[in-house]
Amino acid sequence: MTETGPDPRPEQPAPTHGVGPWPGGPDAWPDDPRYDRDLLAHGDTRNVVDAYRYWTMDAIVADLDAKRHPFHVAIENWQHDINIGSIVRSANAFLAAEVHIIGNRRWNKRGAMVTDRYQHVRHHETVEDFAAWAQDAGIPIIAVDNVTGSQPVDRAELPASCVLLFGQEGPGLSPAALAAAQGHVEITQYGSTRSINASAAAAVIMYEWCRRWAE
Repeated sequence: MTETGPDPRPEQPAPTHGVGPWPGGPDAWPDDPRYDRDLLAHGDTRNVVDAYRYWTMDAIVADLDAKRHPFHVAIENWQHDINIGSIVRSANAFLAAEVHIIGNRRWNKRGAMVTDRYQHVRHHETVEDFAAWAQDAGIPIIAVDNVTGSQPVDRAELPASCVLLFGQEGPGLSPAALAAAQGHVEITQYGSTRSINASAAAAVIMYEWCRRWAE
């Protein structure tokens, strides 16, 4: 065995994310109430786009609210599905109007990566409660599940104003949820697995909505 000496390559600094304190100190800070003085002083390492660097959370939410898309996302939560957090994160990325949790109020937020702070989330105790909300709001429910009668989403009607309803990993949507929907769509698949991950499916459907309607 041959001994080797110290690695001659210089140590690489640990990767950093975000930005440091605002250059120039307090005298150079922007005179804008949207900016957070603590972030200006110490830097902003949050996972936000550059346009929102140093902004307060309230300012970011207000700006998002001014341009949210008219589609909603709903998820049944009967078994504390770990995919819910990831779906919330995707809803934020695609600028959904609101996320609706049906069933258990508590949900696994780990996958959301704190995006739930920027995304409106509403709870409904039952499918019936959720369906009543949708009817009152005049928003059609589009169920996403590969059940008999579902249309491939790329060829199905996907209204500009709608709520996209997703089930849990494995069981999919409940019979009550399927019955409450005005439309049923599915994602065309080409392999041997019957279904794809619930959070992946949600991202595909949200992207398809944005492909058609987002400006």
